[in-house]
Amino acid sequence: MSTGAASILPRPIVNPPFHDSHRPAGAPAPAPAHWRRGPERRLAATRVFDVHGVQFTHPVRGTEREFIVVHVRDWVNIVALTPEGEVVLVRQFRFGIETLSLEVPGGVIEAGEDPVAAGLRELREETGYVGERGRLIASIHPNPAIQDNRCHMVLVENVRRVAPTEWDADEEIEVVTLPFAEALARTRDGGITHALALNALHLAAPLWRGRDGGATA
Repeated sequence: MSTGAASILPRPIVNPPFHDSHRPAGAPAPAPAHWRRGPERRLAATRVFDVHGVQFTHPVRGTEREFIVVHVRDWVNIVALTPEGEVVLVRQFRFGIETLSLEVPGGVIEAGEDPVAAGLRELREETGYVGERGRLIASIHPNPAIQDNRCHMVLVENVRRVAPTEWDADEEIEVVTLPFAEALARTRDGGITHALALNALHLAAPLWRGRDGGATA
């Protein structure tokens, strides 16, 4: 039996060629259609999201289907950097995975609230850190297959822990600071697994490298 490294590597996944039975062989593939939205009905309502069944019609085939759409308020995630170049993280229990999760601070944006203002508020409430300024670095769709909301990524620099925390009734948060390079390493070795935290840190990485004069990680 071979003990070389190549023997333990997974085989690459090769997708079979796409076949469209309605398109002649060799013809260019058309762009995906923009389905027309129709009526919807609420299937469930919770304190964090509503589940709707939404009717969509294909503009060419005329196919009608009801698809599940989860209505969720927009979220904000914050990458907060100290003057020493460390990033502020939070560790808390997550009920979905039934264990502790290391993440960037974040939360729900209130109706009509500016994403940057929401980020500064959530940072202060969860960690007690306050920054000189914040800026929006990205807005992403967490799961466009079924959710209609966005998560806004806010970078806050030169933060200092000067304010009292204001946790919700069931929140228990450990505030952690790590060198930014170490936080990025945690995203690669399984120490940070929250998908939106991964997005936030890697979106902020080029800005951190520029700030620190070309630091690499």
